[in-house]
Amino acid sequence: MSKESDFFKKLKLSLEGTTTFPSEYMYKFIIPTSSEKIKKIENIFNNLGAVITSKPSKNGKFTSLTIVVKMDSANQIISKYEEVAKVEGVISL
Repeated sequence: MSKESDFFKKLKLSLEGTTTFPSEYMYKFIIPTSSEKIKKIENIFNNLGAVITSKPSKNGKFTSLTIVVKMDSANQIISKYEEVAKVEGVISL
């Protein structure tokens, strides 16, 4: 088992135990500042009615993205984390 799959198992149990779906969920990511990478992440949440805010770091090397979106299940939340993880250099908070 990878650390990532353990994390997702714990997250799923936690979400299913504490959340009534559908529910608003907040994702937070730190990425190296790159309009291409920001666009890739925005596209992952496209057509879901997500509210996406971005904030550059002091030195501009990184950008923090906060994404608030209504999700229908713990599995849907985790699948978005897995899609975002494919974008190089992303840190999920």
